[in-house]
Amino acid sequence: MQDIYPSRKAGEAEFLPRHDPVVHGTWSADAPLTRDQADQFDRDGYLVLEDIFSDAEITFLQTEAGKLLADPNALDAETIITEPGGSEIRSIFEIHAQSDALARLAADRRLADVARFLLGDEVYIHQSRLNYKPGFQGREFYWHSDFETWHVEDGMPRMRALSMSILLAENTPNNGPLMLIPGSHQSFLTCVGETPEDHYRMSLKKQEYGVPDENSLAELAYRHGIVAPTGKPGSVVIFDCNIMHGSNGNITPFPRANAFLVYNAVSNRLAAPFGVDKPRPSFIAARGEPAAIAPIAGPLITGVAA
Repeated sequence: MQDIYPSRKAGEAEFLPRHDPVVHGTWSADAPLTRDQADQFDRDGYLVLEDIFSDAEITFLQTEAGKLLADPNALDAETIITEPGGSEIRSIFEIHAQSDALARLAADRRLADVARFLLGDEVYIHQSRLNYKPGFQGREFYWHSDFETWHVEDGMPRMRALSMSILLAENTPNNGPLMLIPGSHQSFLTCVGETPEDHYRMSLKKQEYGVPDENSLAELAYRHGIVAPTGKPGSVVIFDCNIMHGSNGNITPFPRANAFLVYNAVSNRLAAPFGVDKPRPSFIAARGEPAAIAPIAGPLITGVAA
């Protein structure tokens, strides 16, 4: 397969043109987003949805996340990532396969239909995780484009994937919220440096390869600015696979947590990695023939209004 987004192969970083649409679906009056929302996602590369879950559903998700954090021995040990230099849990991967509640969330029509519209295809979960940023101990996630890593290390062919971050705690300007560079998704910034074998073992704690250079990041930030969407629990931040994003550490006593779902188009299933010999494990990047999500309508909890 031709590599139209080569990265980590040259001695200097460069901006390459994006060869894929941002919004793959055609808007109509019955679309799950308004025309303005679809236009914003196309232009800025991200979108925030508010008030789509009831208070009871949010409490249900928060309780489930707390149970997973409290009993890591019940989980696949390989899927648990701790903070660099510490024992605090940073992320739990493959949550949709380890929690019925979060599998139901991933299939919920309020999320899955938006993904199917924006990606113009049936979708499946490429990656899922719970991200925790505990008070005082939560470390930063450095700037990066997810697609750069998914392309080089996993074999995702095209920019036809997106992420949804469902906030499980209030995200304020102070507790390390997600930061995005709006508009940065319109070009592909290559990275420098050959990827070490089994890079994922360190990159999930602290990424050092597949990291953009500071001069290019500064150019993007000066050109587009930086936004940090904040919101109450239940807010959903949707962002394109190629947008530049990161977050600061959390030195406040207020923890930050989110359920993180990556939807990929079925037609964009993974091939051989474009920059490494051995792909990352399936708990990070689902491989093989994908099972398309059948969206489920109604509340997350039976007997409770959505």
